[in-house]
Amino acid sequence: MQAPSDSYDYVVVGGGTAGSVIAARLSEDGAARVLLLEAGVDRSPPGAALPPAWPTLVHTEATWGDSTVRQEATGTTALLARARLLGGGSAINAMSFLRGHRSCYDAWESDGARGWGFDDLLPYFKRSETTVGRDPALRGTDGPLTVAPAQPPHPVIAALLCASTQTGYRRASDISGGTEEGFGCTDLNIVDGRRQSAADAYLTPSRHRANLTVLTEALVHRLDVRDGRCTGVEYSTPGGTARVGCCGEVVLTAGTIGSAQLLMLSGIGPPRHLREMGIAVAADLPGVGANLQDHPICNVVYSAARPVPAGSNNHGEAAGLVRSQPGLDGPDLQMIFVDSLGHIPGVDAPEPGRVTPSESP
Repeated sequence: MQAPSDSYDYVVVGGGTAGSVIAARLSEDGAARVLLLEAGVDRSPPGAALPPAWPTLVHTEATWGDSTVRQEATGTTALLARARLLGGGSAINAMSFLRGHRSCYDAWESDGARGWGFDDLLPYFKRSETTVGRDPALRGTDGPLTVAPAQPPHPVIAALLCASTQTGYRRASDISGGTEEGFGCTDLNIVDGRRQSAADAYLTPSRHRANLTVLTEALVHRLDVRDGRCTGVEYSTPGGTARVGCCGEVVLTAGTIGSAQLLMLSGIGPPRHLREMGIAVAADLPGVGANLQDHPICNVVYSAARPVPAGSNNHGEAAGLVRSQPGLDGPDLQMIFVDSLGHIPGVDAPEPGRVTPSESP
């Protein structure tokens, strides 16, 4: 890790999934000076690389330790697993590698986001991945992320997939590709039995570059905005506070919540709210921090008729994309098959056969 200089061409705030990719890609230009600031630590917690142990990571300092507000549907709160380490969510999540269905992206374009349709994004999807035995017109073959389904699938997963076809649903050959509906084994970010995070795939191979500086335990407090332009950031480390300048671009990759929070702390957001918080308004952007939504989950849990072997992958090796009613433009429900809650470390299983609503993943 190099010591920061006074100014950079690019300052990337947040070394999570997006930040790892962007810092690595920007530093491919040897003339560009790139600084990556990450609030968390450089190292992963014990067990982070072991796929079955991922549920235990939400209870470590690898997350911010947040919870949701009380949810009206259940009267409870839920853990909000925002990552705080290099690799971000990809270093603590369940390692499922699925694109959204093409109908979701095409809906973005229909709503006005030109250039964000599925076909527009497909070249970037392909460039990120290495797959074997997939359709090369749809899937990548030489990207940094090596992804593949579990071989063989867990016995419970195999049984659930069989049941889905017996129920009348289609068996998808590549449910992770973004063009199929039905049920199938998902690709996983697991290589040789170990997690592959975005930091593993993108950042680690790039850290030898002299023009890339990665600074961890560096919490950014505000953006320095002068005359309508972001000219640097202020941050703190265990050694004190500092400011670093940027003559090019500051890129916020601090997550859905963290990036919005940082913008508002810097005076960029809804003016009335900023003034209520005692923050001087730098830019009137009322949409910052608004309309953030998570997706609800409903767990259906049953006990097995015979002993279930412990899972060796991510406990969720298959998924289904289905429509809740005919006539929809595409699937609006995603189902995840889980091998056994009883075998997931740190997670209490509900009573067998009980449907349990949950507010967020």
